[in-house]
Amino acid sequence: MARILYAVHGTGHGHAIRALTVARRLREHDLLFISHGAGLELLRPEFPVEDCPSLVTVIKAHKVAGAATVRANLRILLQSRAVLERLHDIIKHFRPEVALTDYEFFLPRVCRRLGLPCLSLDHQHVLTCCRHPVPLSRRPASLVTRQVVARLFSRADAFLVTSFFRPPLKPGLDNVRLLPPLLRETVLQRRPEPGGHVVAYQGYATFRRFFPFLRAIPREVRVYGFEREGREGNLIFKRPSEAGFLDDLASCAYVVCGGSHSLLSEALYYGKPVLSFPIRNAFEQYLNAFYLERLGFGLACTGFRPKPTLISTFEERLPHFRAAIAAGHFLGNPEILSHLHHFIRHHTLPPV
Repeated sequence: MARILYAVHGTGHGHAIRALTVARRLREHDLLFISHGAGLELLRPEFPVEDCPSLVTVIKAHKVAGAATVRANLRILLQSRAVLERLHDIIKHFRPEVALTDYEFFLPRVCRRLGLPCLSLDHQHVLTCCRHPVPLSRRPASLVTRQVVARLFSRADAFLVTSFFRPPLKPGLDNVRLLPPLLRETVLQRRPEPGGHVVAYQGYATFRRFFPFLRAIPREVRVYGFEREGREGNLIFKRPSEAGFLDDLASCAYVVCGGSHSLLSEALYYGKPVLSFPIRNAFEQYLNAFYLERLGFGLACTGFRPKPTLISTFEERLPHFRAAIAAGHFLGNPEILSHLHHFIRHHTLPPV
């Protein structure tokens, strides 16, 4: 048994869901989490967790609010000394033998100072560790985002990068492994079935044309993420429910959502084509949607004025999307857990 300190980025649900999936397979070890925001809400029911601030991303009207994000993070950075001292105290009392981080700012820095082995497990480092054939118009955003990830979130000793797309790794990165997605056990417990309804999900406040767009879909649309319940025409709003959502996801015709890597991976694992509306100014979400379309798994809509023909075009191509998805590989759990166990025991990644 090892004592493991696990720091998790608290914006949105994807990071905490990934961390929970890992932690549930490491119950023979003694785990203590560090998180904030939504991460706290998801982790606390099952594992001990310390509330500790970290950098955040502010989303408004389906886009990253740049100025608000900068202001929020400046306030957090002004607390850096107090946060680092608190982490030192946590480490002193918990005495971890190894640390894990999912896109968290402070813990890898403390680990570097103390010589505590630290492994990063996330999707975001696909931005910095791989080469991407993005259009010229997107390269400034790519450069800025890669610099942010490299400077703020890349202090770990080794990196497990999960991704449903597999771009080439940059040469010389011996401490990086690129692996298929990590899926929660509740996803794996369900078998996909063909169905006629559509699942629509937005984890953040969305653009104002989203609901008129959904109403134009000639199918029943089961809508999640809006804290509403009831029917409005072809839209059926549903309250948050992991079981209900996954049942609907496994049995739908296709999915309409943002650009979250976790949800895209789950939909693709079930063989469901995706129509993706990535959050504006979030280059990682754009990149996920870019590869979704490039690999023939669905379509990306990067504007908030979808053309009237988008739905019919998408539905006409459903057989093509399903065939492309069927040839993909979207489950990396055995490989990821094998690498994790090796790092916990040996403090290095296994050889390639």
